[in-house]
Amino acid sequence: MRPAAPIRREWSQFRWLRVAAIVVAVVGLVLVYVVQPMGATVVRIPDRRADSTRLRAHVVALAGSNVPRNAAHAENLDRASEYVRDQFRAGGIAAEFQTFLVEHRPFRNVVAHVGPEGGARVVVGAHYDAASAGIGADDDASGVAGLLELARLLHDDDLRLRVDLVAFTLEEPPYFRTHSMGSFVHAQELKKSGVEVRAMIGLEMIGFFRDEEGSQDYPLRGMNWIYPSRGDFIAVVGSLSQSSLVRRVKRAMAESSPLPVWSMNAPRLLPGIDFSDHVNYWDAGFDAVMVTDTAFYRNRNYHEATDTPDTLDHARMAFVVDGVRAAVRLLAR
Repeated sequence: MRPAAPIRREWSQFRWLRVAAIVVAVVGLVLVYVVQPMGATVVRIPDRRADSTRLRAHVVALAGSNVPRNAAHAENLDRASEYVRDQFRAGGIAAEFQTFLVEHRPFRNVVAHVGPEGGARVVVGAHYDAASAGIGADDDASGVAGLLELARLLHDDDLRLRVDLVAFTLEEPPYFRTHSMGSFVHAQELKKSGVEVRAMIGLEMIGFFRDEEGSQDYPLRGMNWIYPSRGDFIAVVGSLSQSSLVRRVKRAMAESSPLPVWSMNAPRLLPGIDFSDHVNYWDAGFDAVMVTDTAFYRNRNYHEATDTPDTLDHARMAFVVDGVRAAVRLLAR
């Protein structure tokens, strides 16, 4: 008969092994949920692809000389909004201003749409204003350029749902996180009108890429054990409740271009998760994700006068637009 003490020690060791296995399993499941890993994907190159030359021209038009684009220089915001509206219309796409007052002054979103009238819809948006005296090429002329090129590509696509393409104003301080944001106005108008929004995709800085090791930062230590150390990818970001939408957008983007696509589902308290227009669609009760080059976690020109068109990689921007187009076509079925 074996002594009781060794048996108890073996049982205690077994119990701790079970606890450790459970902890490892839970951590693994959390990582899977956060990162949304995919198996191998087949890149399907679209017949009509985004044009990097057009993207650069739009960025230069918005951020080359029309600065600063902020609330204190409404005349520059007006010129930017007119450029965006006119570009939509030049492509045969209906576009109008959505005007609202902030401190007794008029500001305006530019709202265009493709696909059928009425019914449920998908929204894609980007903001055309820039922070303080910043030139704002990546933040966020890149997103608006992507929006304009996306409109050109979607115009002749067979879409089953309406797609709204919206250029927002007043995303930047001092109106960020206030009811004066253009995206807040647009999201609340959809909510009040009872419109069914299948999904919203926010394009927040999509043009800055780096291939050097250590060029990518993250909000928490240890995240570089999971995510790449090089800023050579585009990210799809959603809240903890947006895992299905994140997965669908991520897969569509990954299958339509050679650009690496990573994703994250995280609580809003993680810095950067809700730092753009998509947050106002969350607050209105709509599913929304942000497509981003990760902003200040990669781009040291963030909110600086050095955020110029020449710092952007317009070829990889075109891959982003191809990916977003694939995601929109999937969501608009």
